[in-house]
Amino acid sequence: MITAVAALALLALVLAFGLAMAARIFAVETDPRAEKIEETLPGANCGACGLPGCSELARRIAEGKASVDACPVGGEAVARKIALIMDMQFAGGGERQVAMVLCNGTDQVAARRFFYNGVWDCASAALVFGGDKACTYGCLGFGTCAAVCPFGAIDMIEGGLAVVDPDRCTGCTKCVQACPRGIIRMVPASRRVHILCSNHEKGAAARKKCSVACIACQKCVKAAPEGAIAMDNMLAVVNYEIEIPDAVAAECPMSTIVVRPPASQAAAAGGEG
Repeated sequence: MITAVAALALLALVLAFGLAMAARIFAVETDPRAEKIEETLPGANCGACGLPGCSELARRIAEGKASVDACPVGGEAVARKIALIMDMQFAGGGERQVAMVLCNGTDQVAARRFFYNGVWDCASAALVFGGDKACTYGCLGFGTCAAVCPFGAIDMIEGGLAVVDPDRCTGCTKCVQACPRGIIRMVPASRRVHILCSNHEKGAAARKKCSVACIACQKCVKAAPEGAIAMDNMLAVVNYEIEIPDAVAAECPMSTIVVRPPASQAAAAGGEG
């Protein structure tokens, strides 16, 4: 009995020594900057940077394979801290971007072709004859974008329409990727005037399907500063590089153009997620 115990103890000692040696031989050295960068990142692991998580992004930044501002969630504030860790100069990025659902077609104003009774998901609903809404460009209203938002920045309002809260939006773009209609766009956080329509049909056809659809009358184009609004295949589209006066919204006979408050100054400055 004593011999067996001694043999097992000796075997355990040999194996422990072997494991220790293997750990030393095959050890992978980690850049201490990567650990500091990971601690600085928001830790949301949302994948907005295009990588599996914050740990992988931190490693790539430390290796010089990703920029210090690669995390859209952290914004400029986090980018500046990472730049200090990397001993780099950071001049600052552009304005913070937030998501905007380019549709205002609630159940009260948008016509439906049929009643959908299936999986409560926009992608699933879109597979059934393109969706139940008569307007094939409109928000389906089943909340897929809200479900994928890791920050709770999207609300489903009464009438089946997704609306983004610019103060809560971090610009991770997950909702943009999730929308089967492709009607969510990233826009500057400070902009107030938006054309909430994505319908490219002619005015009469668009109006039959939604009473707040753009009819391509071009009144907004004439009222806005030059180049601020342009026509794209029967649809007025905002050029967000040019600020548009709030008064332009009143020129739209269809109430397609709305004025929404921008993100708060604190959020627009870029938080740490």
